[in-house]
Amino acid sequence: MTTPLPVQVPIDVLAQFRRVTDYWSPKVVTRVNDQYVKVARLLGEMDWHSHADEDELFWVVRGRMRLEFRNGAAELSAGQCCVVPRGVEHHPVAEEECWIVLIEPKGTLNTGNVVGERTVAAPERI
Repeated sequence: MTTPLPVQVPIDVLAQFRRVTDYWSPKVVTRVNDQYVKVARLLGEMDWHSHADEDELFWVVRGRMRLEFRNGAAELSAGQCCVVPRGVEHHPVAEEECWIVLIEPKGTLNTGNVVGERTVAAPERI
């Protein structure tokens, strides 16, 4: 006889953004295998950085953002996403407030190889 799985409670991702008050400070909503699903509010610019060992998925939920790369840029609107491959230097920019969902491995620093005042070493789980 197998043990039934526990009932999973749906996560209202949009409601989680009410719990995010600081820009560029991603919060963990849930985990899928070894990946975190995070929400963040963006405004302004993040430093240029890269992640040597991790891919990152940026999914815009509200607003617009630009992912700048050394050889071009990706403009993202609500409902669009973009994967930044490991090792690729990037520069996220949000000229107006933007809400994003990030999917990335658990140990990923939000500032990658650049540690500074915006680095969140241990993201809060909300």
